[in-house]
Amino acid sequence: MLTAKQHELIRFIQQRLEETGISPSFEEMKEALDLKSKSGVHRLISALEERGFIRRLPNRARALEVLKQPGDATPASRKAQSASTNDNVVDLRRAPAARPTPANDVIEVPLHGRIAAGAPIEAFEDYNSLPVPAALLGPGDHYALEVSGDSMIDAGIFDGDFALVRRTDVARDGEIVVALVRNEEATLKYLRRENGMIRLDPANGAYDPQVYRPDEVQVQGKLSGLLRRYH
Repeated sequence: MLTAKQHELIRFIQQRLEETGISPSFEEMKEALDLKSKSGVHRLISALEERGFIRRLPNRARALEVLKQPGDATPASRKAQSASTNDNVVDLRRAPAARPTPANDVIEVPLHGRIAAGAPIEAFEDYNSLPVPAALLGPGDHYALEVSGDSMIDAGIFDGDFALVRRTDVARDGEIVVALVRNEEATLKYLRRENGMIRLDPANGAYDPQVYRPDEVQVQGKLSGLLRRYH
């Protein structure tokens, strides 16, 4: 049998996975269970892991998978096995198809700094990382940039958003790219080629396109997604 705290924790983890697709942090688990320290959360997680209720996904930040959950009906294939112990446990890997399967993989993506959605500003070197749900990223190598400015608001990109960018040095006309201008400034814009020149178009009528020679612009990635924090 599980202790009251173990039961409460596994319910909380499963609820957060179903609501957000991301495992709760240890701080969130500590607060939800009204524990005094994170060491108590570690002990509960280890006990649940040893009993086969959850497992930690390797090489993922904040990634827990619920394997089975107390309090539900036991699947038919396990009735005989569990009758003697009266575990009353369901294996979530055999749950009905209608039950949502949380995408709880989280990948730490390098956060390179701020990028302009306006006049170009300097793009900084790596100084941090950003946890991103793997479902938001496609194949390839990715990094993140914090958006500064409002020149891409008509494309749904706002000041303070985090642009998720797939590394590439090629792009088609009309794609939103990270463009390094004159090897020193970076900006987020629509890429267009016109009369032998490179035009970087904003998505805000208050801003004018920026036109450069091809040798002045280097594509450093294509926009693949956005993260937004609500305060």
